[in-house]
Amino acid sequence: MTSQHAIGAALSVPGGTIARMAAPSPPLLSRPPAPTGGRPVARPAGPVDAGRRVRPARAGRVSGTGRELSADQARRIAIAAQRLAEPAPAATSGSATAPRAVHRGHLRRLVDDIGILQIDSVNVLARAHLLPVFSRLGPYPTSVLEGAAWPARPRDRVLIESWAHMASLVPVEREPLLRWRQRRYESDGVWGQMKRLQAEHPGFLDVVRDAVAELGPSSAGDVEKALEAPGRGVAGWWEWSITKVACEHLFATGVIGVAGRRGFERVYDLSERVLPPSVLAAPTPADEHARRELVALAARAHGIGTVADLADYYRMGIAETRLALADLVEDGRVLPVTVRGWEQPAFLHAGARVPRSVGGAALLSPFDPLVWRRERTERIFDMHYRIEIYTPAAKRIYGYYVLPLLVGDRLVGRFDLKADRGTGRLLVQAAWLEPGADPAATAAAAAAELGRMAAWLDLGEVVVVPRGTLAPALSRHSPIRPAG
Repeated sequence: MTSQHAIGAALSVPGGTIARMAAPSPPLLSRPPAPTGGRPVARPAGPVDAGRRVRPARAGRVSGTGRELSADQARRIAIAAQRLAEPAPAATSGSATAPRAVHRGHLRRLVDDIGILQIDSVNVLARAHLLPVFSRLGPYPTSVLEGAAWPARPRDRVLIESWAHMASLVPVEREPLLRWRQRRYESDGVWGQMKRLQAEHPGFLDVVRDAVAELGPSSAGDVEKALEAPGRGVAGWWEWSITKVACEHLFATGVIGVAGRRGFERVYDLSERVLPPSVLAAPTPADEHARRELVALAARAHGIGTVADLADYYRMGIAETRLALADLVEDGRVLPVTVRGWEQPAFLHAGARVPRSVGGAALLSPFDPLVWRRERTERIFDMHYRIEIYTPAAKRIYGYYVLPLLVGDRLVGRFDLKADRGTGRLLVQAAWLEPGADPAATAAAAAAELGRMAAWLDLGEVVVVPRGTLAPALSRHSPIRPAG
């Protein structure tokens, strides 16, 4: 049992207690070897990496510009790479308009292609990680995604929570590629809070780790209750309790993982009890190799992009991305190109499709990989798109939670959407037509996509508020109903 003195010292509060907790482990910041059955300890970069020669450091310059592409071609490449070039698949039998059944295999193939589902707490319409799957596969049971990300058994896990592009779900087998970032977070965490936590509460990370080890799957609140630790609202901690800060640091550094969700609250457990055995046993690649593979995955998911575009996908540094691209170009996995109208050189994934046309239609969440980098969205689609959640209501231009509408290879409108679950309505709080888009065609496409979304969210009707340049035309379409 951990002594009251040790816990009280870690918390800097008198009389802290933990029931049935084991003695503290060695300090976590030293990253001791994993227990038997845990993942191999990260090794420093060496001269050989998984049988591949590790190249000497270079300046990261890529010579030559390769082929030239038009802006239209680049746009279609980007759409196709994100699995948005065709309409959502229809059923193979029964009603011609009924969606096909979506299962885990469809989800696995989709996330393998696009790489990331960003997680965000905003729930005015649906959780951020759920919407990109709907945009590409159509109506699907969210239990398929939830079971893939937070299963009862680690060996059934298809997706893992990690810091990739912000908080994200990524294919579980790619977890080793992100271990270099976990090591970077060890010194001061994601938000630069750990030095203060360690100074004010020395040893507390070890206490929290031991609590999770003893309790099993636990929220920060569960751990806090077991430790009788101070609650939230401590000045300067963004209203997080020190236990929540510690849990998030341990998660960011890979000591604990997210075993599940309780509502939207993270439920943590030791990483060796979250990751499948095959992933735990996978060797940790050298940092250079891991970053090179992440840039290759970013190029595959984007299809085409500038250095900054590719760096943003997994939130890497520009210099690191340039170094990785130099190797990928040398290997022929990425090709340097120029795009007419783009100020910066571009890089094309060697396996990218260059379709002559694209025919999909989809509403895209603010956290969709096709549009989450706003500079790229403006360059490719000529849309100045910003999320206005944190803008005061009186200063918002388009609305609170605005989704662009992709039709073919153009973003033709944007819609401020809210799921009014109490009344069973999908509220279109504003509908805007993009310059140059056809009002009638855009309204028809929007009505179809909004009806499909309402059915997926189990909302009985779509109601249009008379705000925005497209609202009058949209309100005349079935199954749309004007407000009032």
